[in-house]
Amino acid sequence: MAFNFGAPSGTSGTSTATAAPAGGFAGFGTTTTTAGSAFSFSAPTNTGSAGLLGGTQNKGFGFGTGFGTTTGTGTGLGTGLGTGLGLGGFNTQQQQQQQQTSLGGLFSQPTQAPAQSNQLINTASALSAPTLLGDERDAILAKWNQLQAFWGTGKGYFNNNIPPVEFTQENPFCRFKAVGYSCMPNNKDEDGLVVLIFNKKETDIRSQQQQLVESLHKVLGGNQTLTVNVEGIKTLPDDQTEVVIYVVERSPNGTSRRVPATTLYAHFEQANIKTQLQQLGVTLSMTRTELSPAQIKQLLQNPPAGVDPIIWEQAKVDNPDSEKLIPVPMVGFKELLRRLKVQDQMTKQHQTRLDIISEDISELQKNQTTTMAKIAQYKRKLMDLSHRTLQVLIKQEIQRKSGYAIQADEEQLRVQLDTIQGELNAPTQFKGRLNELMSQIRMQNHFGAVKSEEKYYIDADLLREIKQHLKQQQEGLSHLISIIKDDLEDIKLVEHGLNETIHSRGGVFS
Repeated sequence: MAFNFGAPSGTSGTSTATAAPAGGFAGFGTTTTTAGSAFSFSAPTNTGSAGLLGGTQNKGFGFGTGFGTTTGTGTGLGTGLGTGLGLGGFNTQQQQQQQQTSLGGLFSQPTQAPAQSNQLINTASALSAPTLLGDERDAILAKWNQLQAFWGTGKGYFNNNIPPVEFTQENPFCRFKAVGYSCMPNNKDEDGLVVLIFNKKETDIRSQQQQLVESLHKVLGGNQTLTVNVEGIKTLPDDQTEVVIYVVERSPNGTSRRVPATTLYAHFEQANIKTQLQQLGVTLSMTRTELSPAQIKQLLQNPPAGVDPIIWEQAKVDNPDSEKLIPVPMVGFKELLRRLKVQDQMTKQHQTRLDIISEDISELQKNQTTTMAKIAQYKRKLMDLSHRTLQVLIKQEIQRKSGYAIQADEEQLRVQLDTIQGELNAPTQFKGRLNELMSQIRMQNHFGAVKSEEKYYIDADLLREIKQHLKQQQEGLSHLISIIKDDLEDIKLVEHGLNETIHSRGGVFS
């Protein structure tokens, strides 16, 4: 249901058994709009009928509803399922006629001008000039009708002799409308993909997938030349599940092909077949086929019923990716809630996929670490084996050449080795550089050892004892200093007394 942004959750079997709307974006009603009435409502001015987005059957905004569904007339797949006529058993001519009729239902504008005109007149009367009571209460009634129209619910009474106007959320005065965007499918009709919405959980569908395939094969008549295949299974909100299937037909000469999506969908839309699907738990079926450029242009040029053309044009301008997305209207809080649930569901699926990818990345990182360690181990082992092999070859060559004179090639190799040895031993060549590097390494090691010797580490308990001892020494010194100060004061006092005694004696002798 990735593209079905208009199907109500939990569509009942009764509603799905009726004829599908004439259009891929059904679910917005047949209400048409004209210019504003006596009140200053921002009503759109399109007067188109329910050709594109019309119909009261809410089949959703799916891009694969067949663009004008059949009503179970037995065409297409129905004439070939029980006869086993190979590739011709799907009645190509009837299929083409059905497709032409379906597309015609999408882009044609049925002539319902009189009924629409009466509907507009009644709506205008209910909103502007009701004559139900014949006094000033009609003005209050008009305001009440306006409030109901804004809300999109209720009935507008305006005349005793005319039935009231039914206000729905599809009316042009309803304020609870917005425009969103839906992805356009890129599957072709030849791919044969048909979406079935089951009112069951994904776990139940997966656990009974084989039984489901067999049941769908029986729905197709049990023809041995037909094979039902499941393309994908996806969880939807409200405990619903989307199952994408396709049917492969094998011909007597051994070739096979997929049954076109429109043909398979037409067969599922037959009344008796739809009843069987409902017994299996199918609440909605639709095709998943791409739109042609002409169809996309037609959809974009005609605003949906009840949507202001200005808002529709702005939505087309604000489309973030016009190649993959198409604007679709959202009417009412239920539709907004449904889209929110779908968005939450997709977010959870994306988060689950991200968690799986994260786990895979972690596992790959562990494998990479293990592989790198093994590669390093194998490199060391290869080096060791290479050295051992070289030693064996040297000993074998020595034994083989034992007792023979030195040959010319061996003499040439000896000369080359002496030359290399001389270059290595030259003071300005490699040996001198190696000696210089060795001396630098020794100096660095010596400095490092000296620096390491200069570092002292004292135990915490010993440091605490040293601090306590120094503190006691400091206290002893302070006490000693105080004693010395007291003694100095005493000495000064004695000296002062002695001086006075000497002066007094000098006065007596004089």
